[in-house]
Amino acid sequence: MSKDKTESEAPPKKGKGPLMLIIVAVAMLAVGGGGAFAMVKLGVLGGGEKVHEDNSPKLIHKGDTDPFAPKAEGGKEGATPEVEGDGGSPFKTSYYNFSEDFTSNLKNSSALIQVSLACSTHRDGRVLMWLKKHELAVRSAMLEVLADTPEDDVNTIQGKERLQKRLADAINHVLTQEEGFGGVDNVYFKTFLVQ
Repeated sequence: MSKDKTESEAPPKKGKGPLMLIIVAVAMLAVGGGGAFAMVKLGVLGGGEKVHEDNSPKLIHKGDTDPFAPKAEGGKEGATPEVEGDGGSPFKTSYYNFSEDFTSNLKNSSALIQVSLACSTHRDGRVLMWLKKHELAVRSAMLEVLADTPEDDVNTIQGKERLQKRLADAINHVLTQEEGFGGVDNVYFKTFLVQ
């Protein structure tokens, strides 16, 4: 029995208990704080700040390569490169020809308008791809603009310029709704007939 008494009467070790508790508490705070920081940065907690990358079509300077340019007609890779002039706009201009003519009644009139249209952009080839992809919706919006045009507007240069602006705005509105970005700079009349 004396053995049992001596073991139980041994003085307790002092100093390690509170020190160990403090070390464990600090370690838990560090791990918890680091985990919370990582979760905030990943957007799991607090909504996080999402860095939005600008993925909109870029302006293409003359002489620069357009990474989204459509292939040359016939799909030939070794086609003759375009030659850009030194004057005018510093940006490359690309054109899109609408596949069919547009025919509509004019506003509050028995007159009809029939136009063949093209548009241009200084942005990369994504704008041209989007025009082709959404041509049906773009055509519908452009026909609405034509139907809302008074006959007096189509008989003056200023009226035709306003119509061009309204058509460009209609195209950009559709592209912005569908793709998040417009990019059409101008609309051109290839043919223009009012009857």
